[in-house]
Amino acid sequence: MTSFKLNSKKASALMLSVIAGTALANDDAEELQDMSDPLAVYTQAGIGYTDKGINIKVGQSYDTGSDTTMAMNVMELKGVGGDALGFRDQDDSNNLYKGVDDSIDSVRFRNFKVDLTNGRGSQLDVVYSFDDRMIGDEMYTETVDVSYSLIQALPKWGPVQFYPLAGLGATLANQEEDGYEIPGTFAVVGMYSKLDITDKIWLNYNPMWLSTLSGSEDYKDNYYANDSSILTHEFAVSYQLSKRTNIRYFANWNEEVDFADGDHRIEFNYQF
Repeated sequence: MTSFKLNSKKASALMLSVIAGTALANDDAEELQDMSDPLAVYTQAGIGYTDKGINIKVGQSYDTGSDTTMAMNVMELKGVGGDALGFRDQDDSNNLYKGVDDSIDSVRFRNFKVDLTNGRGSQLDVVYSFDDRMIGDEMYTETVDVSYSLIQALPKWGPVQFYPLAGLGATLANQEEDGYEIPGTFAVVGMYSKLDITDKIWLNYNPMWLSTLSGSEDYKDNYYANDSSILTHEFAVSYQLSKRTNIRYFANWNEEVDFADGDHRIEFNYQF
């Protein structure tokens, strides 16, 4: 996995840009990527305040050896200090908030590549959850979803652009008595979409449909909120503070959890 190093000068610049929300000097000194583009590849750092704690994100682009492709690795830590810093009501009667604590909820690693000649991207996505999860009659202390997807940028239509996605994956789960096992496989079909409001403001809506394909009966029938499939939604409003810095509001929900009870976060991102 590619490491990410941040020297003290860059760290200070990042902190100032987040706190003050001002543009840094020399933005025009080098070519920067369009941070509103879902297929943009660049070295970055971000921090988010969420209803379940703090999210921390670092990403580093790297040389693919080809002038027509770009790639990056992105690592995210989610749910840091959820009980102390988040704002979910754990006594809520619908019990959706049970289990929020100060430990890390999950780690997400993505390897992302894009072909500049045809606007096609590929993504290896690994999500490692540390929360207990009941799948049918089986209790697992940890689950890992690993998937590989292809993404295609379609021609822009006025202020709107769509990026359809399709992929396959497998789940690795840890059961205390039996250790790690692969309870099943799944498919994901969806899209990223972007609507430009101004040159600094844009909206995203990213629906994803996930469905189990094979595995144990418990997994096939219950993995997605006690069902075999689920439709998830992500909505974001973003504002470009400078060419290097933006602020974004995200909401995530699904067909079993309504918008108000979904995950919400405000995220600051900086491009190096």
